[in-house]
Amino acid sequence: MKSKILNLLLIVTYLFGYLEWGGNNSILLFQAEADIISKVFTDPTSVIHPFILLPLVGQILLLVSVFQNKPKSLLTYIGIACLALLLGFMFVIGILSLNYKIIFSTLPFLVVAGTAIFHYRKIKMQE
Repeated sequence: MKSKILNLLLIVTYLFGYLEWGGNNSILLFQAEADIISKVFTDPTSVIHPFILLPLVGQILLLVSVFQNKPKSLLTYIGIACLALLLGFMFVIGILSLNYKIIFSTLPFLVVAGTAIFHYRKIKMQE
């Protein structure tokens, strides 16, 4: 049960990542994802980018693992890696630009990801 909760928390904490760029533009990842999903049906070529597709694949893998009887650790590891590519990059950008909104929006995901990795390693050690 703890594995499913951690995988669900990974998805939720990812969605509250905060993006900010020039001209006073900003968006939360769940808002950006809604825009991306709507564009998939109208202009699918505009959403073909690694920083768009990999996190979507990661979310799908984590969502699949939530609905499994016993979540597979490999699915979780791959899902974390896919999501961490974007949020890790955002975290580094937040540190380099000293943007505390970006830093604090990515920290929950990074903490939950670390907790999930330790949890799955603990399960593997017990087997």
